[in-house]
Amino acid sequence: MPMPASDAGVLRDPTSPQHVTFLELFFDLVFVFALDRVSQGLIDDLDWLDLLQATVLLPAIWWIWMMTVWMTDRLDPERASTQLTVIGIMLGSLMLASAVPDAFGHRGWFFAGTYVAVQLGRSLYLVVVLRRHELRRRSMRTLFWFAVSAVPWLLGAASSERLRLALWALAITMEYVAARLDFPTPRAGRSPISEWGLAAAHMSERYRQVVIVALGGTIIVAGTTFGASDFGLHSVAALVVSFAVTGLLWRIYIYRAGELMCEALARSANPAHLGRSTAYTHLLIAAAAITVSVADRLVIAQPLARPNAAWTAAIMAGPVLFLLGRARLEYTVFSRVSYSRRIGLAVLVAIAPAMIAVPPLAVAAAMVAILLGVAAGDVAGWRRNPSIPTPPRAAAG
Repeated sequence: MPMPASDAGVLRDPTSPQHVTFLELFFDLVFVFALDRVSQGLIDDLDWLDLLQATVLLPAIWWIWMMTVWMTDRLDPERASTQLTVIGIMLGSLMLASAVPDAFGHRGWFFAGTYVAVQLGRSLYLVVVLRRHELRRRSMRTLFWFAVSAVPWLLGAASSERLRLALWALAITMEYVAARLDFPTPRAGRSPISEWGLAAAHMSERYRQVVIVALGGTIIVAGTTFGASDFGLHSVAALVVSFAVTGLLWRIYIYRAGELMCEALARSANPAHLGRSTAYTHLLIAAAAITVSVADRLVIAQPLARPNAAWTAAIMAGPVLFLLGRARLEYTVFSRVSYSRRIGLAVLVAIAPAMIAVPPLAVAAAMVAILLGVAAGDVAGWRRNPSIPTPPRAAAG
């Protein structure tokens, strides 16, 4: 894509190292807090309504992170205006995250208004700063769709709790579907994802970092919950088991597929398309980490509580979501899904009925055993049949 001389200082220099900057690491700090707020809402009152609300709030928070990552992937992060914009988005995200616990209560206007302001503000900045570049058209289409979705966001803020959930679900669905369809805009056409481009090394590193951020949230919850316990034998055992789950999730994620993601993006015929697909994969992994945080709180606070079907589902859901996300990532990198992933998921489904009859600590210990088996299977499978990254010709998403 041609780049006018006047835009030379706006976009990243494709010949320079595509490393993650300190600004981006600083930006991620607020999302440790944001993900913790979502998990806290589930911990405080674990029911189906709270779960549905979390399925709206998490994609909204993720969308802010993802759109900002794509912005810093193309724009020069050392440019003062870009840095100020990212810091402004960070402040807005902090304010939004603070409202998460009461987003469906009396903080609805604050949450929706901040979300709309962040998304429109970033898009408007891109329209202005790219005024002499072809990418400006994509930013204008993005601005259009965030303006359209602002209507149900703001209407939802003025509605009852149930109607708010429906309107906000409509708003976030509109945004994701519009992105999937390349932001079709009246009289302006579409913005093929391929025209945005992608720095493979930068994007893969950002995805790995957000996994660390998400898993870091589980560590915070585990440590905080244990700190409030009696430090008895069962509490110590629960902490060890909870930490083992997080450690195994990290190991399973990074082993080969997470490690070789950069090479897969670089090898892809359409790296931007594959990068977008990978973004949705990591949303699923972030959801898994939030669920694990909820499980950690339950297991450490009451390791020997009477069996409870809802608690059992919460403890098992994290590993299930994670293995599904990891399977999708593996397909993105290698165009296949290993047997260890399939067997692990099958075993989780098979033992679910039996887990309803045992206390939380026993359920969590079973998760450790299954994840340990998956991790060992990954190592054994790789030693038998090492593979090079072979991304699919057309990544879903």
